[in-house]
Amino acid sequence: MRRRLALSIALGAMVASLAACGGDSEDTETPGGTTAERIVVYSARDKKVTDFVVEQFVAKHPEYQGKVEVLNMGAQEVLERTRAEKANPQGSVWWGGTQQGLSAGASEDLLEAWQPSFAAEMDARYKDAQGRWFGEILLPEVIMYNNKAIQPDQAPKDWDDLIAPAWKDKIIIRDVPASGTMRSIYASMIQRLSPDGSNPQPGYDWLRKLDANTVEYAANPTDLYVKMSRERGVLSAWNLQDILLQSEQSNMPFGYVMPASGAPVLVDGVAVIKGGNSEGAKTFLEFLFDSSLRANLAKDFFQIPAVPISEQPEWLANLNLKPMDVDWDVIAKHETEWINHWNAEIKNKG
Repeated sequence: MRRRLALSIALGAMVASLAACGGDSEDTETPGGTTAERIVVYSARDKKVTDFVVEQFVAKHPEYQGKVEVLNMGAQEVLERTRAEKANPQGSVWWGGTQQGLSAGASEDLLEAWQPSFAAEMDARYKDAQGRWFGEILLPEVIMYNNKAIQPDQAPKDWDDLIAPAWKDKIIIRDVPASGTMRSIYASMIQRLSPDGSNPQPGYDWLRKLDANTVEYAANPTDLYVKMSRERGVLSAWNLQDILLQSEQSNMPFGYVMPASGAPVLVDGVAVIKGGNSEGAKTFLEFLFDSSLRANLAKDFFQIPAVPISEQPEWLANLNLKPMDVDWDVIAKHETEWINHWNAEIKNKG
């Protein structure tokens, strides 16, 4: 009996000790005595970027150690997941999404309105007037090529070069519907041929010719990078930041061309998901716009910040960006219709 009693006391002490060390507790005490709840981040950013930022965030806010969960997915998938969870939000932060995707989320009451400290520094073009989303970076969309298979002087110089017969079965594209980047590029190709969006047919015809030159649609960005590096396709259309990241940090054989007629430049932003961990989300986003972090992300991760930074890295100062004249309001109105039509009537039928 005494032995059983001693064993019971010892087990109780062990459980108490584990609980004191944290165990699997959902909440952590902050230095001020408040509770830090788990932050779930839905992100379309490259995993290298999210890993770096979370590491820096936890270093500054140790109360969130082990409490930040990042789910990496396509920008369109972030919208669809947040939409599906509206009645019972699981995410807290929407990190990485196109202006039109974030605007859709705002119009559907998926995003919380607030006024962060960094909002005053931001151009009105790069944020929601009601404070429901904020631009983080500007993403030029450019022509990507395998620089081992194609010499720079041989690469296409403009968008219309991609539909030339010489490039048949040489192009590989990230599958469009789930990708905010590709939806924006394809919608821009339609809108440039129909400025008010009333007659998308010339744009559909252009995309059909591009489809005829496309050898495959990659399931996700990693699939695109691997197949491009193995020359399954040697040309693509993609965002500049990820091309530079893969080239410089992963030694992928990628080069890019700034299209002669201009690059669609996306406002890629962030938001607090309504109904999630609002306090944690706001703490995370305030940190994301820390001036030192923004400078590091520009220098090491090739980001073009939507807020001013004191000194531009050399690559950005020498970028010579040529923006395409894109009406994002027209695209926001028609994008779903246009991409659905492409998916049903054009994909693999060119």
